[in-house]
Amino acid sequence: MRLPIDPQADRARRAWVPCPRCDDARDCGTCAARRNCPAHWRYLIANEGARVHLQCPACTHTWTLDTRPGRRGPAP
Repeated sequence: MRLPIDPQADRARRAWVPCPRCDDARDCGTCAARRNCPAHWRYLIANEGARVHLQCPACTHTWTLDTRPGRRGPAP
């Protein structure tokens, strides 16, 4: 089941990180060069310090990411 886009989602608040579910940017040269791609961005829904809450506009997956150095995986 595909979730709707979060009501807090705002195109002005974006993040450029891979989606852990659909990985839609895996073959994108712009993303591979670590540049801000116009097609493969994520909604930045909210943040709590270093923890950011994201949603992928492609597959609507939501997740939390811990952005502290050395902790680039999903937040517990």
